[in-house]
Amino acid sequence: MAYKGEDGIQPLILMERIRVDGAAADASFNASTGELRWGSSAGVNWCLMMESEVLGFKTKGVKIIVKAFVFASKGASLGASGGKRARTRKDFVLEMPSEQCAMIWSDQFGDLINSFGRPRRLFIILNPYGGKRCALKIFQNDVKPLLEASGILYTLQETSYQLHARELAHKLDLLKYDGIVCVSGDGVLVEVVNGLLRREDWDTAVKVPLGIIPAGTGNGMAKSLLDSAGDSYSVFNAVFAIIRGHRRSLDVTTVQQGEARFFSVLMLTWGFVADVDIESEKYRWMGSARFDFYSFLRVVNMRKYHGNVQFVPAAGYEIYGEPVDWRESCKDEVPEQTFGVAARVQQCRYTGPKISLEDLEWKSVNGPFILVWLNNVPWSGEDVMPAPEAKFSDGFLDVVIVKDCPKAAFLSLMLKMNDGSHVKSRYVMYLKVKAFRLRPGQRVGYPDKGGIIDSDGEVIARGEGTYECSLQETDLMAYGPPIQMTVDKGLATIFSPK
Repeated sequence: MAYKGEDGIQPLILMERIRVDGAAADASFNASTGELRWGSSAGVNWCLMMESEVLGFKTKGVKIIVKAFVFASKGASLGASGGKRARTRKDFVLEMPSEQCAMIWSDQFGDLINSFGRPRRLFIILNPYGGKRCALKIFQNDVKPLLEASGILYTLQETSYQLHARELAHKLDLLKYDGIVCVSGDGVLVEVVNGLLRREDWDTAVKVPLGIIPAGTGNGMAKSLLDSAGDSYSVFNAVFAIIRGHRRSLDVTTVQQGEARFFSVLMLTWGFVADVDIESEKYRWMGSARFDFYSFLRVVNMRKYHGNVQFVPAAGYEIYGEPVDWRESCKDEVPEQTFGVAARVQQCRYTGPKISLEDLEWKSVNGPFILVWLNNVPWSGEDVMPAPEAKFSDGFLDVVIVKDCPKAAFLSLMLKMNDGSHVKSRYVMYLKVKAFRLRPGQRVGYPDKGGIIDSDGEVIARGEGTYECSLQETDLMAYGPPIQMTVDKGLATIFSPK
């Protein structure tokens, strides 16, 4: 039977005596709220929410197979962690009294699901070499079954070399797809953003929703998105967030030195964190454990770097730093010949946010520094949260600065980064900034050795005497001259659990 509302139109409520998984049950479906309910004489009662628990459905004669992804309290757990609710795949077979009845119910199911704005076709970029080289296995075992259950069509493309994902995003016919999904660590996502912003139609291309399914060493974006919604960190939940199709804006930071530009969505580091991130590459076979191992080695042999940072603080953070005249500090322009080879061939259609930097109130802090860490999202990896107050689209970068700290205290800080409590330490300067300017110097006590500047897992500049310093000529920027960062609020779009 079908019941209409008092005004003679929707909401529509369907009610019927049916069989669910072979057992007789009284079922109802509210097309307004999306609630599918049934109960049996045996005391089995269910309530499925179409938007948040149903992947899709399939009709066969009098049977409707509802493909659900329910919370663990309704079944066995998939990907539970940290005491947060996880989900499990479960199919329910609804047997209607007639094919006509089944058609009426399935039409209502389809109309409602179509109204959610879920993606129908995705372009998926998979990095088979990231992390422990298990991305393809993750896709086949965990991702593909959920996409097929939801009825989403996809084109799968594996990357073959560095910057391949950037090339794909730059040339992709975006009209064919409702989103671009990366099965990888954060690096492929960053390449995609940079590729989109090099297009002639960058202003519309960058609004194409991006998705991230964690399958690499660093999975900070996926962790940040899931944690913000209170979901447990798992591949399954990351996939379901994409299937549901919710979107949120994402800040993009323009990292610039002269005409060289790089677009960041995760972080930029200099000092301790950059050294660990890049120099630990020699231990990549260890997976994510390489970071903990090499962090300990670097704490034992602590480094500091000369340098200077300047920034435009957000409201409430003006107490940090000393006032500085931005025009005076920018007199030393960077000669073009100091850039690496890569910088001379960069072609960016998008050139950064349109703001007047000289009209802003700049502050300055001098080194030496142990670390400088700028973050766009809270988590830099699945178990490291350097920026607990970071937001996806607030127009600010969250900065962590450590200038001086005893080794034992610094080790304690590193351990506290799993919950963000390190920011309470007296050794940590934590603030939000709209723009940032880094002038990196040489290592303290080693005037012939520089440092490494790492943005979103890639080296953009390195000094003499650093790890693989022979690659300096291929770096995007030069080590020493100032590197500037400005935030474009909400420029990109990303699939999100909420």
